[in-house]
Amino acid sequence: MGAIKMHADEVSTDATLVRRLLIGQFPRWADLRIDQVASYGTDHDIYRLGADLVVRLPRIGWATGQAAKETEWLPRLAPHLPLALPVPVAMGHPAEGYPFDWSVWTWLPGENANGTIGDLEQAAVDLAAFVTALHRIDTTGAHPRPPHGRGGPLREGDEQVRRSIARLGDRIDGAAALRSWQESLDAPAWDGPEVWVHGDLLPGNLLVVDGRLSAVIDFGGLNVGDPACDLQPAWNVFTGDSRRRYRAELEVDDASWLRGRGWALCQAVSALPYYWDTNPGMIRQATHALAQVLADSSR
Repeated sequence: MGAIKMHADEVSTDATLVRRLLIGQFPRWADLRIDQVASYGTDHDIYRLGADLVVRLPRIGWATGQAAKETEWLPRLAPHLPLALPVPVAMGHPAEGYPFDWSVWTWLPGENANGTIGDLEQAAVDLAAFVTALHRIDTTGAHPRPPHGRGGPLREGDEQVRRSIARLGDRIDGAAALRSWQESLDAPAWDGPEVWVHGDLLPGNLLVVDGRLSAVIDFGGLNVGDPACDLQPAWNVFTGDSRRRYRAELEVDDASWLRGRGWALCQAVSALPYYWDTNPGMIRQATHALAQVLADSSR
């Protein structure tokens, strides 16, 4: 079976299900080795298929539109970006009791960015180059950003943040979190053109080969919006000199920095109560990010 359920209405998967789906829809791959990929991702179960492919099966209804969005946009974005992106190969459909569309992609080598980066300052330069390039890509024809989507106004998340902080109680410094959040809310809103944002540049979505960033995955949060959303790595990946280098490479003003810090806080405090008992990897990441945000806020 798949990993521990994180959502009340989550669908379970396993390698046997993947094999049956392949036999019915893509028999040319049905005899390849299937291995579940360890991940603290929350939307999909991931299975490596042979040496060169990967199968992604949504765990939950809200994730079912991601593959179609990524299939449409990643091939258009990839030629403009300095890090590798997954390449869509095939789209599967509900069968064998599994209720969602599912997808097959190219396998990208590497480990996630949790403790595997050799030089954080070089990584700050490399990731800033990726973000800069992404933000410069023409947004003509982009899908409308949904309410509460990544890159929208921070205030859309106000109720969620305050409710999450209340739920966490004394597990965090709620007063400090609220002060930091209010500072971000009070920052001037973005008044420039909306740009493409990845929206989820966490270590689990960054791949590293030989100590250096090599690829970016999981574009489920891809939207057009405030570029400050992609400052999240400043508190999730970088620290000290590398955080300052990331900011300098992106030429970030004070208002954008505060909004980006607000995005990092929002994501962390929203994840903590929801995944506290089911996803220790996500809890470690969110706890680290919140600690970095609050330390930054106190200076």
